[in-house]
Amino acid sequence: MNRPMMHVVDPSTGEADPAAIQRAFDAQLATSLAWRTSTAAQRIARLKSLREAMLARREDFYKAFYADYHKPASEVESTEFLPVMDEIRHAIGDLRKWMRPKRVWPTMTTGGTSAWIEAQPRGRCLIVAPWNFPLNLCFGPLVSALAAGNTVILKPSEMTPQVSALMVSIIRDLFREDEVAVFEGSLPTSTALLALPFDHIFFTGSPAVGKVVMAAAAKHLTSVTLELGGKSPVIVDETADLKSAAETLMWGKLANCGQTCVAPDHVYVHESVKDQFVAECRRVIGERYGKTAEEQKVSPHFAHVVNQRHTQRIAGLLEDARARGARFLQGGEVDVASAFVAPTLLDNIPADAAIMSEEIFGPVLPIIAWRDLDAVVREINAQPKPLALYIWSHNKDRTRRIMAQTSSGGVGINHCVLHYAHGNLPFGGVNNSGIGSAHGIYGFKAFSHERAVLKSGPVMVAKLFFPPYTGFKPKLIRMVVDSLKLPKLF
Repeated sequence: MNRPMMHVVDPSTGEADPAAIQRAFDAQLATSLAWRTSTAAQRIARLKSLREAMLARREDFYKAFYADYHKPASEVESTEFLPVMDEIRHAIGDLRKWMRPKRVWPTMTTGGTSAWIEAQPRGRCLIVAPWNFPLNLCFGPLVSALAAGNTVILKPSEMTPQVSALMVSIIRDLFREDEVAVFEGSLPTSTALLALPFDHIFFTGSPAVGKVVMAAAAKHLTSVTLELGGKSPVIVDETADLKSAAETLMWGKLANCGQTCVAPDHVYVHESVKDQFVAECRRVIGERYGKTAEEQKVSPHFAHVVNQRHTQRIAGLLEDARARGARFLQGGEVDVASAFVAPTLLDNIPADAAIMSEEIFGPVLPIIAWRDLDAVVREINAQPKPLALYIWSHNKDRTRRIMAQTSSGGVGINHCVLHYAHGNLPFGGVNNSGIGSAHGIYGFKAFSHERAVLKSGPVMVAKLFFPPYTGFKPKLIRMVVDSLKLPKLF
C-alpha cells in the first residue's frame, strides 16, 4: 500500500517544498534514535523488502532507463541491478559480523582494562545521487545506510526523471517519511537539503560540486563521503595483450555511453604497438555497435548521452580538439537532437586542448603515443589524483613501478572498471577524486561511527601515573616511556 508522503514536487517549479524537507528531517530524529538499538534481523528485513521491491519493478526500470537515455536492458541489469543486489546480498550475509563489537588488546599503559570498538549508526543521513547510474548510485549507498541502522533522506537526479519516479514510488511503498524520505528537484532542493545539520552526507558527483557539498557540511561539522571522478588514465605498454586490452577498454569506455566515473578517460600506448592497438579498438567498436554512425545511432547495445545539454558539451570538446589539430581515428559524429555521440578515438591531441583537462564523461577516447614511461608518470602526477588508474602490461616490475610512483583511488591491472564491482574492496577516491570509501563493510563503516569503549578492571596500571609525582613515580614513568623503544610483543 502506498504510504502518505508530504514531500511532493511543486509542479510550477519542479522543486520540493523546503517546509516539507524540514518536516521530514525533524521527523527522522526520533526514528534515528530508536534505530540505534535496531537488531541485525530488523535491518536485514528492510534490505530484503528493498530487494523484492526492485525486482518486482524490473521491467518498469528497463522502460524508464530507455526513456531517459536509451540504456540497453542488459546494461540496466549489469550496471544498475547487479551492484545493488550484490550490496544487499553482501550486507545480509555479513551484517551480524559487522555489527559485533570488536575486542582490542590493551597497550603498555592500559593494562588492567578491557576495550572494544562498536559500530554505532551515525543518525540522520543524506544521500545525493547523480544521473549517470541513477538507481545504482542512489540505492547502493542506501543499502549501506540501512545496514548501519540509519534513517535517510534521498536526493535523486532530476536529469533521469523516469528512473527517479520509479525509485520514489518504491521508497514510498516501503518506508514511512520518518524512516526514508525522497525529495526530487534540482539546485534549490539540493541547497535546502545541504543547509540541514545531517549526521552524515554521502555524495556522488563531480569534484566541483563535491567542494560545494563539503563546504556546506563544514558549517555543521557533518562527516562526508565524497565519491567523485576525474580523468582516469590508462597505460598500455609493448608487452600487453592488445586484443584483450582493446576488448576490455572498449567495454569500460563505451558502456553507459562513457558516462561512468571510473571509465578510462585517455590512453597512453607505447608507440611501437599504437597502430595495432587502434586497429583492435576499431574492430571491437564495429563488431559491437556497427561500423557507421548511422548503425551505431540505432544500435540496441549503445546508450545515448543523458540529454542535449551534455551532448553539446561533448560536441564542444570535439570541435575544440579538431580546431587544434587533433586527428579523428574513429567516429566524431554528433546528433544533438537525439543526444547521440558516436564512439570516437582521437589522436594527435595538443596538450592545451580542453579534452585533455576536462573530464570527458562521454564515448570519446584520446590515444597518446609514448616512448618514455617517466614522462607519462610525470604527466599523470601533474594532474589531480584520479579515481582509477589502469595498467596493461605483462612486465611485473614496470607495473609495480607505475603503482609506486602514482596515486589514485584504485588500480586495475589488465582490466578496467571491474574493481568497482568487487564488494570486498574499498571503493573511493583520493583528494580531488573523493574522500572516504564505499561498498561492503567499507560502506557500512562510512555510515557508522566506530565508537571506542574502555572498561576498567579491578587493577588499573594507569593509577601509577596519577599525581602526586613523588617517591618512585617520576622514575617509574620515565622507565615506562623508555621501555616503548622495545619491540611490540603483540
